[in-house]
Amino acid sequence: MKHFLLACFIPMTLTAQNMQELTQQLGKTVLYGDIAVSPDGAHLAWVQSTAATTSKQTYIGETSGSAPAKPVKLPTTGERNDFALAWSPDSKTLAFFSSSGERGQRQLWTVRNDASDPKKITNLTGYLARPRWSHDGKQIAFLYIEGAGGGGPLMAAPATTGVIDTAIHNQRIAVLDVTNEQVRQVSPPDLHIYDYDWSPDDKMFVVTAAPGPGDNNWWIAKIWTMSSSNSGRISLAYEPSLQVAVPRWSPDGKSIAFIEGIMSDEGFHGGDLLVIPPTGGQANRTPDRKASVNSFFWQAPDRILLIEYLGGGSAISELNLTDDSARTIWKGPEGIHAFGNFPNFALSKDGKVAAAVRSTYNSPPEVFAGPLGKWSQLTNNNAALKASWGEAESIEWTNEQLNIQGWLVPPAKIEPGKKYPMVVLIHGGPSGVTTSEWPASFGMSRAIIAALSMRGYYVLLPNPRGSYGQGEDFTRANVKDFGGGDLRDDLAGVDAATKQYPVDPNRLGVAGWSYGGFMTMWTVTQTDRFRAAVAGAGIANWQSYYGQNLIGQWMIPFFGASVYDDPAVYEKSSPIRFIKNVKTPTLVIVGEHDAECPASQSYEFWHALKALGVPTKLIIYPGEGHMFIEPKHQVDRLEQTVEWFDKYLK
Repeated sequence: MKHFLLACFIPMTLTAQNMQELTQQLGKTVLYGDIAVSPDGAHLAWVQSTAATTSKQTYIGETSGSAPAKPVKLPTTGERNDFALAWSPDSKTLAFFSSSGERGQRQLWTVRNDASDPKKITNLTGYLARPRWSHDGKQIAFLYIEGAGGGGPLMAAPATTGVIDTAIHNQRIAVLDVTNEQVRQVSPPDLHIYDYDWSPDDKMFVVTAAPGPGDNNWWIAKIWTMSSSNSGRISLAYEPSLQVAVPRWSPDGKSIAFIEGIMSDEGFHGGDLLVIPPTGGQANRTPDRKASVNSFFWQAPDRILLIEYLGGGSAISELNLTDDSARTIWKGPEGIHAFGNFPNFALSKDGKVAAAVRSTYNSPPEVFAGPLGKWSQLTNNNAALKASWGEAESIEWTNEQLNIQGWLVPPAKIEPGKKYPMVVLIHGGPSGVTTSEWPASFGMSRAIIAALSMRGYYVLLPNPRGSYGQGEDFTRANVKDFGGGDLRDDLAGVDAATKQYPVDPNRLGVAGWSYGGFMTMWTVTQTDRFRAAVAGAGIANWQSYYGQNLIGQWMIPFFGASVYDDPAVYEKSSPIRFIKNVKTPTLVIVGEHDAECPASQSYEFWHALKALGVPTKLIIYPGEGHMFIEPKHQVDRLEQTVEWFDKYLK
């Protein structure tokens, strides 16, 4: 088990000591993920770890909370990583993947609902993900890349040498016979399957799929139906105009529902809910809805439970398909979603029992379960943790006839009559949203919120146009306008905060990661209002970026054409075009093997600032991808960021 080792890259000043205390505090946070409720609603399971460790272990408990949850003990040694939990239809068995004891090679395991009798039931080489039981309980399907790795573009990109076009390893559906433990691959070898669902009679799959390479082509995936046998029969059901995710059969097998919308990252879903017959068609059931559907559950052929981003939080609603009316069951400030990356919500088959991992900026995560929307807290592992930063609040402002929401985290201590610096922290995406969440997740990337508050900063986290939470028109409002309206929304938020709170307008900073990194680079080329900036995994030049990144298909819906067909629309939003305007000291940070925002983009921006005499520093973290994995790198990134703002804003 690995623990945080604080890398002392700066002298042990008060700043370093504060950071050490914070990382130790947040490192103790118990994290819960991949939560799953048994179909009968009696049991639940989750994967548990801490923010300071990379080992993850499965726990099984009862939704009633009548007894403590039990850890699943495997007969293996070495670091362990469990994930992707799936209950059998009879609720007696849990299937999950674990890479325990096999040098990172994940295998499929099963265990009884009392956490006893664990069994490894595969012996495969390659990448495995998303197990799902057939309705009769006789088969388990999963996604499989035989003999090759996977994990998506958030991970560090592998070295690419040789003839590149031939190095495509498609992810296929594999089906395991539970009785004899034999595995067969059933989907066509020339398609990469992203998500799938069994039909009610187990004879078909519905899938989202596209030709490989998989990391790049999720943005052009289509909806298909295919036989679950080895026949390879497959039919196109729906050809979308935007991105599609989470295809699911209705209980009677007569309809397929899925999410469609403009999405910039696989696994971070948001959009409208569509329902079609398996033979094709189209019916948007949430047009003009001022929310973004991220997950859903069929309750009956005429009813669907929606999990939505609403403003800067989440809501659960029941949609009646007879007239497309909806009633809200629950809403809260946290981000709730059941599928995609880092799922934290699950539901029993009848929809009466739910479980969720709940947390906010000021309350650490715990597992809750019970009747839908009336959950009771089951775990108490983080009871000793107390927020040492300011109490967050939701704020709203208007700009250009748009209502904008954001979160504001104040300094831990505020003295009357004193004004404080403020850092604007811009979220990635652009199709994303900042919700209220304890700042110890995503590899400690959100710890910067707590760190800045402890050091005497206000932190503004805006959800400008382009974000989830206010419907598809709002999410699409920055198409062909990166850095235009969304920057104006952010600056209007700065104005609102400085009028309402004791913020010093002469000590403003800006930071972000991914699209937020681009926005940071862009912001300092458009205004001198900010006295310091930290651009993480940013994009300096959209024209050169088009040919450098490994996920270029995502750009077409946002820019309207390829860079070769319309270079002007890419140039107008490129920070490098306005680089001579920059006066703001800017720290540039990136991972060495970032597939989404290559390090060359950060190098280009830093090189220009250095040549122009603008104070700057570039840090490229070895071996890291778009999402940092190594704890020592996470901690150093945090320290370097706070030190930079302290240098120029204190």
